[in-house]
Amino acid sequence: MSGDDAYRQARQLAQVGRPADAEARLRTALAAAPADADLLTLLGYVLRQQRDYAAALAACDAAVAADPRLADAHAERAESLLALIRDRDAIAAAGEAVRLAPLEPSGHLVLARALAAGRRFAEARACARQGLALAPRSVEGLLTVADVERDAGSRDAAEEAARAALAIEPANAYGRWLLAMLDAERLRVGRSMRALHDMARENPARPDVISMTWPIRSLLSALRRWFAAAILLVAAGALAARWWPSAALGSRILAALFAVVVAGLALRVLIPAGRLPWRCLRLVPGLLRRATRAAMMTVGVMVALLLGYAVTGRWWTAVLALAAVPVLWGLGLAELLGARLDDPGFLHALKALGRDFRDWGGELARWWQETKRELRETWDDKPPPRPGSPR
Repeated sequence: MSGDDAYRQARQLAQVGRPADAEARLRTALAAAPADADLLTLLGYVLRQQRDYAAALAACDAAVAADPRLADAHAERAESLLALIRDRDAIAAAGEAVRLAPLEPSGHLVLARALAAGRRFAEARACARQGLALAPRSVEGLLTVADVERDAGSRDAAEEAARAALAIEPANAYGRWLLAMLDAERLRVGRSMRALHDMARENPARPDVISMTWPIRSLLSALRRWFAAAILLVAAGALAARWWPSAALGSRILAALFAVVVAGLALRVLIPAGRLPWRCLRLVPGLLRRATRAAMMTVGVMVALLLGYAVTGRWWTAVLALAAVPVLWGLGLAELLGARLDDPGFLHALKALGRDFRDWGGELARWWQETKRELRETWDDKPPPRPGSPR
């Protein structure tokens, strides 16, 4: 079988959702032509489909080494680098793809995603629009525009682009997920949960259980952002009331108000969501599940303490609520970590960060050993004799 035949068959297998079979076909072809850049690039793509990002990057590196002028190899390499959370390297690789093939939309689109990952939103928007201009009916282009606009905080523009993509390809899974997340961010709870539930029902083998827990996790995220400041204000008023009694009434009213707001927000989000998020919470990774449940309990205790202060006026209840704020933030960090534990790219980046810290620690230890040796040698050196002194 020729390399072109193998490439065509492997690409068809990847497009119909059989990346493992595509990989086997490509490896057989590469055994006869190990320096075929097109085959190596496609191998990187199918490995990325299987979430083997480190191997995908190695295949793309080999493709670039075999043919440095192949723009597709640089673009696919940028995709692998993005998956491994190496934004700067991804920007450089995508920029090279654009330089080699400025009229190919794929290079502009991956560069836009890389720039957005690096929070360079103005440049990302320009690249995404340029890629879409080169292929106005491209679903990938429209979804890239939607992604960039969402990351930049422009939800209206993101929703418009996502709906345009779904008008072309109504069954596109990522477009439907993105629209559900945009609804979630606007607290269109029922519509978002229905869309996620429909997607899970259509793909029961791989339901996105983490996304379906968003009502619980988004509520906790919102509380971490402003509830800490609210409790700090109440605690400050409670402590000030010990020396200025007239401050007690205001701080107690604020405590009751904040407790009611938290309860109202919880009802606003959790009641329309129904039981589905709680059911899915049982299926998420253990660290995420335990951190989320502990955070919900912590918020409940904090609200009870605020209500206790509002009713009794005992200042120490407000201080105890304030002491729970670091616990809530720590659980938020654990929740974030737990949500990414099934992402091979995140784990690879975490391991790389650990290696960097170990290397830094080793360099610091070597520097300290050398510094101590130099100081010891300097201390042991005898000063030169003064002129006229006996030698």
